Amino acid sequence: MDDEAVFKALADRTRRHLLDLLFERDGRTLSELESEVEMTRFGVMKHLKVLEEAGLVATRRSGREKLHFLSPVPIQLIHDRWIDKYTEHRISALADLKTKLEKSE
Repeated sequence: MDDEAVFKALADRTRRHLLDLLFERDGRTLSELESEVEMTRFGVMKHLKVLEEAGLVATRRSGREKLHFLSPVPIQLIHDRWIDKYTEHRISALADLKTKLEKSE
């Protein structure tokens, strides 16, 4: 995975909006995505290409249509690399609190 490509893709508000749309409902066509943003079909295609190159969007042909799907793997890898270490402490603290509260009952 190319972190640089993922961060570049996520840096743009329109691309994040397209990802949000796919998060709400996967398997959308270019026409469906285009209807949700104020830009030309060509503009949406350019943004989708950046998202695909970063691995954030996967596509599949269905007849004459190309369906777009959110691929969360690159975001998960970034989470695991930089964020997960900070959530570990919170989870163990909650587990300790749960144990202490159960003992005091």
